[in-house]
Amino acid sequence: MLLATMFCYLFFYTGRQTFGFAIPGIEEELGISKSTLGWASAAMLWSYAIGQSINGNLGDKFGGRRLMSLGAILSCLLNWITSFGQSLPGLTIPWALNGYAQSMGWAPGSKVLSSWWPAAERGKVYGAYVFAAGMASVLAFATSTLILEFELGWRWIFRLPVLLLLVGGATYYLVVRDSPEDLGFSPLPDDQQPKPKTTRDSDAIANLQASGETAAETTIEFADESSAERYLAALSNPRFLVACLAIGFQSMARYGLLIWVPVHFLGDDWKNSDTKWMSLALPIGMALGAITSGWLSDRLFHSNRSRVISLFLFLATASSLAMYVLPRDHMLAIPLLLLTGFFAYGPQSAFWALCPDLLGRQRAGTGTGVMNTFAYVFAGLGEPMIGWLIESRGDTAIVFGVVATACFSGALISLLIRR
Repeated sequence: MLLATMFCYLFFYTGRQTFGFAIPGIEEELGISKSTLGWASAAMLWSYAIGQSINGNLGDKFGGRRLMSLGAILSCLLNWITSFGQSLPGLTIPWALNGYAQSMGWAPGSKVLSSWWPAAERGKVYGAYVFAAGMASVLAFATSTLILEFELGWRWIFRLPVLLLLVGGATYYLVVRDSPEDLGFSPLPDDQQPKPKTTRDSDAIANLQASGETAAETTIEFADESSAERYLAALSNPRFLVACLAIGFQSMARYGLLIWVPVHFLGDDWKNSDTKWMSLALPIGMALGAITSGWLSDRLFHSNRSRVISLFLFLATASSLAMYVLPRDHMLAIPLLLLTGFFAYGPQSAFWALCPDLLGRQRAGTGTGVMNTFAYVFAGLGEPMIGWLIESRGDTAIVFGVVATACFSGALISLLIRR
């Protein structure tokens, strides 16, 4: 189940992280400015955020298998529709709808994994899941760069890579089952613990949170909860809300890098750029950081996720500031960009493990969806801001200054999660 979920999500980012590579071509052909295209990117991210708030709960209610497969197929179709756009609305509307389709992937997939793996293994498992997401960024960057290398034009960036997503979605539906019981296995041991009679009595959770017994929290499951009760449980948990705020700043940094680093390394002469392949170091670093932080949170920090999150984001702040002052073609740009991706994206696996840790496995989909809603609302706010700053200052390196500020803010806030 883990490998199948990783395989499917390996292709998801070919449907939403390729936009930055298309920006120079769109600007040249259609005459749409970078700041305006930043709003188009924000529309997709906000649509994704809305979808996360809905589809995470639907994953808890109906299971993640159907939703993740459907999202992959719809995203492929909407990318193709976007590729035929001739105006700002023609690009923005299908791209925003694509954001909703993409939101059917992460939280429902997280629900499947939380049903198959116990608390003690979640950091490792979510690290592997986020590693697949990081490798999906590598795939999205590599396929987009190849399309530009062969001079196929920006429209093919939305057409060719997403065919892999179609394959991933069909495979996922055929292979995956939502829980061990669907294949005749016994439920996980912590599913067999006594369950509270009512979800409205939250004294047990309050006591566990006060004592800091994170592992014990994950053993409390809730039967017959309504959607409203799952949302209420998530939105009334102070530590969970602090984590949501922290991931908001982390995601602002992440998407600032993913969308605008390609623009930075493509340069003004984007068709003949000598540095376009350098941007590939970013998603490679992200993938390595994700799997590393998940392992660290389980083994070294004993499931204390907030320590890993704050450590990585402080280091991301330092590496981003170094990238800001470094010339684009400097020999240290590649290793430093790799480190920036490593530390900026690494905390993702620890963030997602917090959802079942703090809310219980039965609410993992809802919690992941709510957390991802915060993440993409903040990410969307950053896109037009970075586009405007680049245009007004005439310096694409400003993206690293914004990223450093966001990472530092997230690092400070994450220190409060465990209090």
